[in-house]
Amino acid sequence: MSSSHEKSPALRAALDGLAEGASVERTVLRDAVRELLAELARRAPGRSVEVRVPPYGAIQCVEGPRHTRGTPPNVVETDPITFLGLASGSVTWEEGLRTGRIRASGIRADISHLFPVF
Repeated sequence: MSSSHEKSPALRAALDGLAEGASVERTVLRDAVRELLAELARRAPGRSVEVRVPPYGAIQCVEGPRHTRGTPPNVVETDPITFLGLASGSVTWEEGLRTGRIRASGIRADISHLFPVF
């Protein structure tokens, strides 16, 4: 991750809070997730996989056939806490799938190589 993201107050506050077992303010969590989604889109440009982190955001990324209408064929969805864990390396892709915290469908949905983000 670029140094500008490492110094993000929202990202730092969210990760520090989670590491300490504290609850993270909703606005801080939202901003951290959105920053990480933007970084993921920057690192893996494209429109073949939709990554959803409800209720805070969704992006399309990864090169390949572009999706334009209806339900995308390649979808990854997870909750905000799991997404931050993936990005930081405290949650592995395999662990997230096994526990149901990550739902991935489609032949291009394995984006494990993109994590951790920093």
